Amino acid sequence: MKTFSNRLAFALETELYDLTQKNLAESEKLKLAIALCKKSLGILRRYLFSYFFGSLEEEIAFFKQIKPLFYSKYIYYINIYNYHIKLPTGSDEIVKSYISSQLEELKQFFDRNQSFYQYYRSGSDHLDSFYFTRSNIDVYTELEDFQGDELFSTSHDYKISKIIANERFQEFLMLKCKGINGDCIKGSESPIIWTGNQTDLVELLYALVESGCLNNGNIQIKSAILFFQSILNVDLKYYYHKYTDISNRKKERTVFLDRLKVGLMKKMDSKHELNVSELKRINFS
Repeated sequence: MKTFSNRLAFALETELYDLTQKNLAESEKLKLAIALCKKSLGILRRYLFSYFFGSLEEEIAFFKQIKPLFYSKYIYYINIYNYHIKLPTGSDEIVKSYISSQLEELKQFFDRNQSFYQYYRSGSDHLDSFYFTRSNIDVYTELEDFQGDELFSTSHDYKISKIIANERFQEFLMLKCKGINGDCIKGSESPIIWTGNQTDLVELLYALVESGCLNNGNIQIKSAILFFQSILNVDLKYYYHKYTDISNRKKERTVFLDRLKVGLMKKMDSKHELNVSELKRINFS
């Protein structure tokens, strides 16, 4: 199953990339992308019907990881298509208002599913046999998630797919908002922006991802880059090239991280000296 799904995923990514190179209207590209994702899901479904899982763990892996890889793309492109056909014409303020409403809907989705979202993003697995095996489908309690195909669905594989798709759609909306020089997040009056070197930020983000302190290690560098470049108002389009430059440094590679350590140590040392001098002025007699 893993070998087949990897080949299918590679074929889908290749076709989606080729689609971006075609001279077509954006709406036409999106409709074709949706069709490609739907076709890949159909192929995966047919393959599953003639396949027998060798273990419970393999079934869980399919519905927790493999199927959502394809299903999330299908949902994502539908989101993007709907965004384009509903996008209002008018001033930047009108567009920002529209994006804000889309972001608010996403926030409501994550709020409604906060418990499961934390379960998934924390890397938990103690309920996997309930969430990601077909024997535990309860269509009465999971109507929002169950997609009506008992052989190709579990109670929560759709929800994971939607989480992945909505996270990616959220990144898309933030970049669109940035493109019109606007702040689409209500209540954000003084955004923090990155004013340092881009290479330094790439060094920091790679360190955060590799340390496992973001989403308990359940995150890819691309997702971290997209998130932080949005909230810090910085373009990290060529982050991999900058990472390569960092890796190829002949002497000290972690220049920025070392500088952070030195700065923090100086801060702590200066406060310690201040506290000592204050104690000396106190008369305890």
